[in-house]
Amino acid sequence: MTSVLYDVPGPRARRRNIILGVVGLLVALAVIGFIVYRFADSGQFSERLWRTFAYPQVQSAFLSATLNTLQAFAAASVLSIVLGLVLAVGRLSDRRWISRPVGWITELFRAVPVLLLMGVVYYGLPSIGVQGVTPYLAVVAGLTVYNGSVLAEVFRAGMQAIPRGQVEAGYAIGLRKSQVTSIILLPQAVRLMLPVIVSQLVVVMKDTALGFIVTYNEILYYAKYLGSQGQLGSPIIPAAIVAAVLYIGMCLILSGVAKLLESRLNSSGRTSGARAPVRTPAGDGAAV
Repeated sequence: MTSVLYDVPGPRARRRNIILGVVGLLVALAVIGFIVYRFADSGQFSERLWRTFAYPQVQSAFLSATLNTLQAFAAASVLSIVLGLVLAVGRLSDRRWISRPVGWITELFRAVPVLLLMGVVYYGLPSIGVQGVTPYLAVVAGLTVYNGSVLAEVFRAGMQAIPRGQVEAGYAIGLRKSQVTSIILLPQAVRLMLPVIVSQLVVVMKDTALGFIVTYNEILYYAKYLGSQGQLGSPIIPAAIVAAVLYIGMCLILSGVAKLLESRLNSSGRTSGARAPVRTPAGDGAAV
């Protein structure tokens, strides 16, 4: 099958691509090998440093930090999706006094770094008299505001990608704009943009690590604390490796769940789209 975007590579181009791929792989392996060598040469794989993770207290603390990370991720993910839907619907409103302010708010929060948002909530709100701001609240609020504004553009793009004829058909049968949005646009937009939504949720998962700046006891915060313990040999590199493995594992699980959900949605869409056989007046069961 020929492509409309680029010419199909010929024999020389395929050989060149293979050579470049092999060279790139060798370079990557060389860099990884050099890093592993330096770690081993500096004693980062010594039994003395890694013995720390055999202590039940350390394992329990890492488990608690992991649960804190998942707790912040779950809350921020749900709130980000809700906020994204609200902002997307508001930005698509026919009333300019709604769509324009929502558009300004969305662009503003997309441009502000997550770390700055967390800092404003945790350090800024108490300075103006707002009490009871915890590190957990600051992390969830910062992640929600930023990722909600990003997801708003994702949902808006998904809804605008739906063929206009479906919207007009909804209006033709007497649906209101809110019904067209909730019944026709949003379900299809979520299905259409599911890979992008999952990618953004992975970003939410990784950005929980920024919570260590506001002293939220998540994985990176505890890894940094553990690595600074001189009586344990300051195992900063081993602690960082363990934290990285935990983050990678959670992101892989999230991606796997998303792929399963996507396959279920696709299969349900094909099933619902199949036409049922229509019996003829003769009752012979022939499909029309």
